[in-house]
Amino acid sequence: MTAGAPEQIRVFLVDDHEVVRRGIAALLEGEPDMRIVGEAGTAEQALSRIPAAAPDVAVLDVRLPGGSGVSVCREIRSRRPETACLMLTSFADDEALYDAVMAGAAGYVLKQIHGADLVGAVRTVSAGGSLLDPGSTGRMLERLRGRDPEPDPLAGLSRQERQILDLIGEGMTNREIGERLYLAEKTVKNYVSSLLSKLDLKRRTQAAILVADLRNKKR
Repeated sequence: MTAGAPEQIRVFLVDDHEVVRRGIAALLEGEPDMRIVGEAGTAEQALSRIPAAAPDVAVLDVRLPGGSGVSVCREIRSRRPETACLMLTSFADDEALYDAVMAGAAGYVLKQIHGADLVGAVRTVSAGGSLLDPGSTGRMLERLRGRDPEPDPLAGLSRQERQILDLIGEGMTNREIGERLYLAEKTVKNYVSSLLSKLDLKRRTQAAILVADLRNKKR
């Protein structure tokens, strides 16, 4: 990388249609801050290739031969939590959306998304943000409300962790939270890891949904 060039986001593509992969690759590689580091057409290929490619973001089709993008997401998040998973699908499927978020996906978008929006989605999840299809979020919250809630799900959090959790709920990245609270980005990352562990969550996307759910209940 030459001096002054932007730091590149390493992206891995998983889709069983070569034409789709080529289209997304051409779109993303047209951006100066993105680089495709690998591709796969099946769940098995994805699981064998992603760890070696060490991507920042894995763009995963929900439905794959020999498995599913959701199962790949769960496995990759377990093996390599620093890789953000962005789920891509042709159909709005509430069940798949719920499963993807519970598997630790950072985002879920439809293939009908505009190219510029997909580029923005990759940048968002790479920076630690979350992205869900707005039309499905309400139904997701309704499903989450059906679970038996703890009397105070945030009881184990410190004041600082609660404040950071609220900002995660506003969609802020670690860097933005650090700027708001005058904390180093690494310090924020440590707080986020701690609060996710205390809440028994795998992904900040789940934390954002929890915040929205709690705010809804207070109305």
